[in-house]
Amino acid sequence: MDYGTLRGLIALLIFALFIIIVVWSYSKKRKSAFDDAANSIFEEETEIKNKDKNNKQETNNV
Repeated sequence: MDYGTLRGLIALLIFALFIIIVVWSYSKKRKSAFDDAANSIFEEETEIKNKDKNNKQETNNV
């Protein structure tokens, strides 16, 4: 096997992996998991704000 054939096989393998990743990422089965991951940043901000409010309320009661 010469160098050109090896480079061609590696290029074919990388292209196949790219197609697999694209199909996986756009599959309907993964949509809910990706939506949850995309919205998780907003849930964390809400939790942090709620904790800050609770801490302020506790210090005002003392």
